[in-house]
Amino acid sequence: MTSQACQIGPYRASDQADVVALWEDVFRGDPPANAPLGMIQRKLTVQPELFLVARVDGALAGTVLAGFDGVRGWIHHLAVAPGFRRRGIASALMRAAEAGLLALGCPKVNLQVRTTNAEVVAFYRSLGYAVEERLSLGKRISD
Repeated sequence: MTSQACQIGPYRASDQADVVALWEDVFRGDPPANAPLGMIQRKLTVQPELFLVARVDGALAGTVLAGFDGVRGWIHHLAVAPGFRRRGIASALMRAAEAGLLALGCPKVNLQVRTTNAEVVAFYRSLGYAVEERLSLGKRISD
């Protein structure tokens, strides 16, 4: 990490524009159902304390969403702004998310990565995650 300290904390309403801009950049091409404003609103209704942001010198540098359904924890939207990458911010966000999940009694964390995203798979493997031979099924039940 550089001399700039990374601060991890909960999402604040004042972060909204910066989070939207980050997600529109990092998750370009996501389907309309993943529109940033809708995701932010939905996350704030369920375990909002697990919506974490990273700041460097006051600037929003990254995000992660975590949640625990009573059986498994889930990680979504780990994102670091391009100008802040390779400084340990994604790893710090993951440690903070895992700590929050552990505090809720979560025994295991799951996440999904597109199979074509080898760099991201390698990042998660470096944190101790393993590819599990599972089929991921999904069904949209709302627009």
